Amino acid sequence: MSNQSERKYELQLDPKILRLLGPSLYTNIYYVLAELIANAYDADARNVYIIAKPNSLIVEDDGIGMSYEDTKIYLNVAAETRTTKKDSYTKKGRRKIGRKGVGKLAALSVSENIWVQTIKDGKKLGFIFTMYVGDDRILDPLEEKDMQFEKIKKHGTSIIMKEPHYGLNKSFETIKKNLLKIFPLVDRNFRIHIIQNDKEEIIESFDQEMIEQLGGLIIIGSDFKHLVDYFKNEYPNKKKNLLEMRKEVKIPMVLKNKTGEEKKYDLIIKGWIGAYKTTRGRKAMHGDFPDNFISLLSNSKIGEYNILSYVGKNKLQEVFVVGQLHVDLFEETELPDMALSNRQGYKTDDPRYLKVISFVAKKLLPDIVEIRSAYATYGKEEKEKEKLIKQEEKERKLRELVDEYKKKASDSATRKINKEITQIDKATLTKMGKIIKGEMNAFLPIVGIKKKVDAQKKKILICHTKKDKDLSDVIYSLLLFNRIPPEDIIYTSCDDEISRIPEGMKVYDYLREFFIESYSTEKIYVVYVTSVNMAKSWGAVIEVGAGWITRTDHKVFNIEGHTPAKPLNTDVEWQTSTRAIDGFLYITIAECDKFASKVENICNRLGYKKRTRKENTNKIKEYITIKELILKKVDVS
Repeated sequence: MSNQSERKYELQLDPKILRLLGPSLYTNIYYVLAELIANAYDADARNVYIIAKPNSLIVEDDGIGMSYEDTKIYLNVAAETRTTKKDSYTKKGRRKIGRKGVGKLAALSVSENIWVQTIKDGKKLGFIFTMYVGDDRILDPLEEKDMQFEKIKKHGTSIIMKEPHYGLNKSFETIKKNLLKIFPLVDRNFRIHIIQNDKEEIIESFDQEMIEQLGGLIIIGSDFKHLVDYFKNEYPNKKKNLLEMRKEVKIPMVLKNKTGEEKKYDLIIKGWIGAYKTTRGRKAMHGDFPDNFISLLSNSKIGEYNILSYVGKNKLQEVFVVGQLHVDLFEETELPDMALSNRQGYKTDDPRYLKVISFVAKKLLPDIVEIRSAYATYGKEEKEKEKLIKQEEKERKLRELVDEYKKKASDSATRKINKEITQIDKATLTKMGKIIKGEMNAFLPIVGIKKKVDAQKKKILICHTKKDKDLSDVIYSLLLFNRIPPEDIIYTSCDDEISRIPEGMKVYDYLREFFIESYSTEKIYVVYVTSVNMAKSWGAVIEVGAGWITRTDHKVFNIEGHTPAKPLNTDVEWQTSTRAIDGFLYITIAECDKFASKVENICNRLGYKKRTRKENTNKIKEYITIKELILKKVDVS
């Protein structure tokens, strides 16, 4: 048994600073655990155990442990632990995570009294690390008989936080997810064991479930190409649009090292960034980390959990974003330390930090947001296809029911006529009519499905040519402004896929399926945007023909230079806009009023709650100017 009383464990720090910093240095139990796990990693541990007991929280590792001389280094708080390339690596070749020497204070944020126990070369020693150390800075030693290790026998260190202020979540899954968000450096050579209520969970691989929940993913650098195996793509033919493999980003920089000498460095960014398929069910529990974040890591340890507030633009799609970017230059030994003292962020004026923020804000975040938008579009297209399949099924059933209705009604009428009528005269004809009418009415409920079929159909078609998209966009925007849902409109050039015909289906096929070859009497209302361009466009001519075949009501918005003709209703005055030489459109005050009138008439005809004339004319003036003003760009997304 070693004589602990002969050894002195002197804290190399003013106790007043310890009492000041200890409780407030770390603000989250998982940051504390991350610091202690990092210490285990730097000690070349293969296993680190997080053990929750009723009156203590223990972090124990099977690293190299500490000798009495090593404890002097341990207690030299805030002494830089790596100053050269040589001491930047462990004996096993791991790149060291620790640097400031303040991580050991992390446990004081959880407990006022910490038992530090260690074994090296078969020798045990320990002391009580407390924020209430006396002015002599001497810590109380632990006698070997009082020391007890939970999992290790030959070598390692155990940090026991007595009467902790914080505990672990009861859910192993929650603990696992939170730890992996701030310390993803786990594999078979470095495993984290969570032990609670006599149950154990081992973390030895990256949280693949997080990747499985992504709809889009950008992988940066070959170190992370294995994440491809976890990515579950729902749209195989769109995979190249949703999953990107990129080379690591290399940004040359000239920086001053700790001696003031300017040198060239390469700032290398690796990692991954993705977008969740959905945010449903992703609301984090109180005290946990949010699920949408972009973390910065250096030497595989969390440096700053979330930079989204710095790089984002508060766009709706950003709530889907998640990522972990590794920038090892942040922890380059010969460069000034840029980490904040609590290891929960970086100095925002450091040029390395500014370069990363700029790259993420200008390039990486917009790219993943665009991929998320594409994923959402594919999802809506699939839903629209499913909707059409269901609609086709209802149309088929409607046809079957109508045929059944007609057959049963006529057969029944014939049987009753043969039974009750012996000779045909005027009275007989009247009686026959009553019988047939009565039988038809008796079977009429069979066709009640018609109402449901009609309700799911598109209501309005904007017939146009792409060269006249500018005017068509204005009409579309006015329809939306007048509370017409975008899903009720067919507009093949629309920027929002909700109003386009599903991919692979042509507008003529859609009209034929649901408005021509249908027992439903519901017709589609057509808005014709006519011009010299339309007269030259075969696609637009087909749309006009389709509208004529379905014998629909319609309105005409014409661009000056063309005269609408039959089969369009030329007996009713059309609205006219003028295209200037520079290609932009303008209208007169009278035509602006006529524009609003026609949109309002469409609303009246189809039963939508329209806006007032003043509201509509003011809205039109936002897009097209009276007389000489230029058509403004319309956002119809």
